[in-house]
Amino acid sequence: MKANTHPNYVDCTVTCGCGNSFETKANVQELKIEICNVCHPFYTGNQKFVDAAGRVDRFKRKFAKKSAKTSQES
Repeated sequence: MKANTHPNYVDCTVTCGCGNSFETKANVQELKIEICNVCHPFYTGNQKFVDAAGRVDRFKRKFAKKSAKTSQES
C-alpha cells in the first residue's frame, strides 16, 4: 500500500435521534443519524410516518396540478 493515501480509521460513536447510541469504526469520531435499527419501522414492525419538511404535501400538490390538467384536456 502507498503511504499517506488512506484516511484514519478511528472509533466512532453513532447517535440516533431516538437516543440510541453505539460504537463502530469510521473516518470520523462522531456521527448523528435520524433513524436507526431501534426506531426504524421495518425492524420494529410499527408503522411510523416520517414526513421530512413537508415532502408528502409537496408531492400531493404537484400531483393534483398534473391530474387537474389532464382532466381539463379530456
